[in-house]
Amino acid sequence: MSLSEISARIAKAEAKAGRAAGSVELIAVSKVQPDARVEAVLKEGHRLFGENRVQEAAGKWPTFRESFPDTKVHLIGPLQTNKARQAFELFDAIHTLDRPKLITAFARLAQETGKCPELFVQINTGEEPQKAGLRPKDAESFLAECARNDLPISGLMCIPPVDEEPSLHFALLAKIAARNGLSGLSMGMSGDFESAIALGATHVRVGSAIFGARAYEL
Repeated sequence: MSLSEISARIAKAEAKAGRAAGSVELIAVSKVQPDARVEAVLKEGHRLFGENRVQEAAGKWPTFRESFPDTKVHLIGPLQTNKARQAFELFDAIHTLDRPKLITAFARLAQETGKCPELFVQINTGEEPQKAGLRPKDAESFLAECARNDLPISGLMCIPPVDEEPSLHFALLAKIAARNGLSGLSMGMSGDFESAIALGATHVRVGSAIFGARAYEL
C-alpha cells in the first residue's frame, strides 16, 4: 500500500457515501516510524501526521517543521496531565481529551496563551476497562464541563474494540456527536476507514498501510 493508494481509497469512499471530495482528512500515523520514512511521505506532499507520545513528537517534529513549515501534527495517544503544556505548544490538535484534570489544564493554558489546539473528546465506545476515554453515557456532562470552561470542542474520537464490528461503534460516536452539535469525527484506521467514512468520519488515522510495518516498538 502507499500514500497515493490510501488517498484514492478515501476519495472512492467519500464518493460512495455521497460526501464532498476532500471532506475527510487523512492523518498519517508516524509513531515509531524511522525519520527517513516520515521524510519520504513529507516529500510526497502530505502534511498531516499523528503521534501517540508527546516525547517522541517533541524529538521529531520541530526539526521536520523547519523544512516543512506547513505541517500539522495531531496527538492521537493518551495524554498525561503533566505533559499538557508541552502538548498544547506542540500539537495542532489533540484527539484524546477524556478527563476533568485535562479540561482544567487546557482552560488555564488557553487563557494564558490566547490560543488552543483543535480538541476532540475521546469516547470509549466499547467501555473497555483497559482503554482511555469516557463512557458514552458520560459524554454530555463532560462536554458541558468543557463549555463551562470556554474550551472549544471540534468533535469526538473513538477506537473500537478489536473483536467487535467497528461500524457499530462509528455509528454510536456519530449519534453522540450529532446530539451535541459536533461535526468532527475522528474514527477509522487502516482496516476499517471506509466504513468510518460511510458513517461520517472527518479524520481517519492510517499508519503502517502508508509507511510499511513499524521497524521497532517503543
